Amino acid sequence: MKSIDILSFGEPLYEFSQLPQDDEPVSYLSGYGGDTSNFAVSAARQGAKVAMLTQLGRDVFGDKFVTLWNKEGVSSEFVLRHADAPTGIYFITHDDQGHHFTFYRKGLAASLLRPSDISETAILNARLLHTSAITLAISDSACDSVFAAIELAHQHDTLVSFDTNLRLKLWPLARARAVIHEVVRHVDICLPSLDEARLLTGLEDADAIADYYLHCGVKEVILKLGSEGAMYSSENSRLRVSGHQVATVDATGAGDCFSGAFLTRYLAGDKPEQALRYANAAAALTTTGYGAVAPIPFRADVTQFLGQFLGQ
Repeated sequence: MKSIDILSFGEPLYEFSQLPQDDEPVSYLSGYGGDTSNFAVSAARQGAKVAMLTQLGRDVFGDKFVTLWNKEGVSSEFVLRHADAPTGIYFITHDDQGHHFTFYRKGLAASLLRPSDISETAILNARLLHTSAITLAISDSACDSVFAAIELAHQHDTLVSFDTNLRLKLWPLARARAVIHEVVRHVDICLPSLDEARLLTGLEDADAIADYYLHCGVKEVILKLGSEGAMYSSENSRLRVSGHQVATVDATGAGDCFSGAFLTRYLAGDKPEQALRYANAAAALTTTGYGAVAPIPFRADVTQFLGQFLGQ
C-alpha cells in the first residue's frame, strides 16, 4: 500500500515579488517559488498526500521552505540539506509587458543532487512521481537524477508525470528539445503549456501538439492553454474545457497550480473533464493574488468558485 499520493521532485526557490507602487525604492513581497514546490503546495491544498524530493541549503531560506512544507502538510522527510551550497532565490518584477524573472540559482543545493541521492523508499511509497524540465536544466547531475528517479518509478509501479516547463535562460532550445523529449518517452502523463510546446515541437496547432506527444509514447497529455483553458488527450479521447475570466494581477505559478490541482483530482478518480474543470478554476483563482504560493486556493475555495457556475 503506497502511503504518498504525489512525490514532487525539483528545485525550490525563495521568491521576492515586486509590489505595485509608483515611488522608489521598490518594495518586494517575500514568498516561495520553484515550480515543483508550487505544484506540491497546490496538490496538498486540494487534499493530496504530498512529499518533496529535493536538496536545500542549510541556510535561512532552506529553513523557511521546511517550515512552509510542514505548515502545508507537505512531507519534508526526503529533503536533503547541503552544508555549503545555498538555496536559490529569484525576483519578480512587473511592467506593462507583464511579469519578469531574475534568478540567482548558480551552484544552488538542488543542482548538486546526484542519482545516488534519490530515495528509492520515497518513490516506492508514492503513487505518482512528478518532475519538470527545470529540474533537468539546472545541472547535468540533476538531469541524470531525473532519469534515475523515473527508472525507479517504473520498477515500483509508480506513475510519472512531467511538466515541460521551458526556461531558455537555463539551456539552449536545441538541447532542451532533445532532453525534454527523451524524458517524455518515459512518462505516463505530460503537462505542456501551449506557448512552450510550440517552441519545443515547432507545431502551432494544439491538436497537432497533443498528437506529437502521444506519438512519443505518453499515455495522457494535458495541454495548458492559459486563459483559454486546457485540453486532455489520450489514445481514445480528446476534450477541451474553457478557462475562467477573473481579475488577474499576477500569473506567476498558475501552471504549477493547475498541474497540482489536476493530478490531485486525477488520482482521486475524477474523469478527465471533471479534473480539467477543477484545475482551470484553481489556476484562475491563483492569478488574483501576488506571488506563486500565497494565492493558491484551497479545495473549499475552488469548490465554492465552481458552484457559481452550476445550473448556468
